[in-house]
Amino acid sequence: MDRLNTLLDHNRAFVENREYEQFKTDKFPGKGLAILACMDARLVELLPKAMGLKNGDAKLIKNAGALITHQWGSVMRSLIVAVYELRAEEICVVAHHDCGMRAIDPHKILSHAQERGVSEETIATLRGAGIDLDNWLKGFDNVADSVRHSVQTIRNHPLMPKDIPVHGLVIHPSTGRLEVIVSGYGDKAEPAA
Repeated sequence: MDRLNTLLDHNRAFVENREYEQFKTDKFPGKGLAILACMDARLVELLPKAMGLKNGDAKLIKNAGALITHQWGSVMRSLIVAVYELRAEEICVVAHHDCGMRAIDPHKILSHAQERGVSEETIATLRGAGIDLDNWLKGFDNVADSVRHSVQTIRNHPLMPKDIPVHGLVIHPSTGRLEVIVSGYGDKAEPAA
């Protein structure tokens, strides 16, 4: 059986048994938070538990590395919408140690793409059109610096209100321990607990 059918079988039972009732909430984050986090599979349940969040408490935006790569991309759009339309009052950027985006090699990714059928001509066409694939696929060398960069990108966005605290944190993917890199309440990082 394929993965989709397995998911759909589970979903039918989930709905029939009314298991969704425990998750009922509205579209507004109960704790007034919007969180940009890494999509790492280890954080699916760990991150909300480590932050004391339950369903409905926060707007959770996930991508590879908790990175904002473009100030006019979908991550910034989601944060702007969360603030102006969905009552988010604070933003947390949460990256993690042992991230797959740390020192990622764009050339290796493009090599894998070619192995999976993307032609060299397609890659050359994209480069010829001015798309900097190496920069677009690039990760980061230092997780704390990456968090600082994302926090600054959010804070400095021309559409982001200046009264929104933007925090930067790093979570340990095994223990859930949070380290504050940037406090949105001031410019100094708070000491780790």
